[in-house]
Amino acid sequence: MLFDPKPKVKREDIFDREEELKKVMDSIKNYPITLILGIRRVGKSSVLRVALNESDAIGIYIDARKLYMNVSGWITKDELKRELESALLNLKPKILKSLQSYFNLAKFSIKGFELSFREKSLADILENLNEFGEDRNKLIVLAFDEAQYLRFYGTKGGREFLALVAHAYDNLPNIHFVLTGSEIGLLHDFLGFENYEALLFGRIYNEITIEPFTREKSIEFLKKGFDEANLKVSEWELKKAVDVLDGIPGWLVEYGFHYLHSNDPQKALEYTMKKARQSILEELKELERRSKRYTLILKAVALGFNRWEKIKEYLETHSGRITNARFSSLLKNLERMSWIKSELKDGKKVYSMTDPVIERVLREL
Repeated sequence: MLFDPKPKVKREDIFDREEELKKVMDSIKNYPITLILGIRRVGKSSVLRVALNESDAIGIYIDARKLYMNVSGWITKDELKRELESALLNLKPKILKSLQSYFNLAKFSIKGFELSFREKSLADILENLNEFGEDRNKLIVLAFDEAQYLRFYGTKGGREFLALVAHAYDNLPNIHFVLTGSEIGLLHDFLGFENYEALLFGRIYNEITIEPFTREKSIEFLKKGFDEANLKVSEWELKKAVDVLDGIPGWLVEYGFHYLHSNDPQKALEYTMKKARQSILEELKELERRSKRYTLILKAVALGFNRWEKIKEYLETHSGRITNARFSSLLKNLERMSWIKSELKDGKKVYSMTDPVIERVLREL
């Protein structure tokens, strides 16, 4: 169902992503490392889950952001192993049972949902998985959703995780990785494929970007979702919703879900924006843990201050003086985290928000 707010796992439950699905499934098979990129709520998780579900490979899915939130920002080896245990328990019982002999675990129960890697290193676990995949002529795909949060793994800015990926890349041919990221610049910086001093420098990878829907596709998506529910909605109401929510599938799903439960277009938009506000405020709270100035910069851009000088002037009016270097660093960080984007107009750089719903919420703060 298109308006189901949970991440999708079946092809028929996602809309107009056939090309992206094919690219991801081909990439899983042919590349040791695949990156799936796109702004928040654009549908990366759904595309990933459907691809893993339909692939011939054995897919193991881990939500890195959830892992980060569960441990209050510091991911240990034990926490990652526990998350891997949980992910493996989601595999089909037949596959899980076959894995038992490869792990040689004293504590292993499918019926009781027990699996413990306490005595094993993560490298050992990957080697066992690689051996299992090799014997069965199967790829093992480790998929980390919102992988930029893995820079909080260990005590060295995620280097231990990158070392694990590099080890698998060089020595375990049946292990492939898929990494998604909504903070695109941060993910690139973390992985360091172009950084001569980074652990993954020079490794071959493939990159797939999931784009928001066009206006036409957004309207078509809403039509199809309402058709599934046998509900006739006027073209005017659909266009009004898209005017507010643009082409971000997550917000369109939210609107459709609330419409089906209220049968009132105005209430559906109000509920969607209320939910959006709650969600965005939580994200801003997390952002402000790094610097309280981030929200002010975002608000300036949301209000239409789109030039470097004007944004800095707005920030200094509300929070005091800041050096050019520090301000430029904060602005660049917001770009790397995909909150804002920049482009050249008439030879000058201008900034805008990547998500119009976030822009709307910030204007009202």
